[in-house]
Amino acid sequence: MNRYCPEIRVIARIVKTGQVEGVALASPDPIGFLGGVDPDTGVVIENGHPLEGECVAGRVLIFPTGKGSTVGSYTIYRLARNGLAPAAMINVEADPVVAVGAIIANVPMVDQVDISSICTGDWVEVRGQEVTIWPGGKPGAPGKKLAGIG
Repeated sequence: MNRYCPEIRVIARIVKTGQVEGVALASPDPIGFLGGVDPDTGVVIENGHPLEGECVAGRVLIFPTGKGSTVGSYTIYRLARNGLAPAAMINVEADPVVAVGAIIANVPMVDQVDISSICTGDWVEVRGQEVTIWPGGKPGAPGKKLAGIG
């Protein structure tokens, strides 16, 4: 049985402004881009990471903060150059390395967001400082009820 899940709207702090929407890829753990994400495939390769084996390309990447080497900024840039960057990134607290990577790679990024209720597969829209989350997927998608319909 499908049930309607209203969207969640939050105001975030802009790290790199932009307007994008897409499917969430959410991690409860920090992400280290250098050695943690393959810039030639976009796949998370860090052993034991909750997103190990997942591809970040075109997804709205949700994670608490970054970790690791300053070269991680360049890894994000390489992902973008290879067409494999996330559509956007949402953090609890922006790490300077990830922030610089988002800026040089032109990937929209916000922080100061409670990510605990955002799950992989949710539909997320970032419009400047406004973030809207549709739990369970894109509104109007097959199998998803809309308010007042069905």
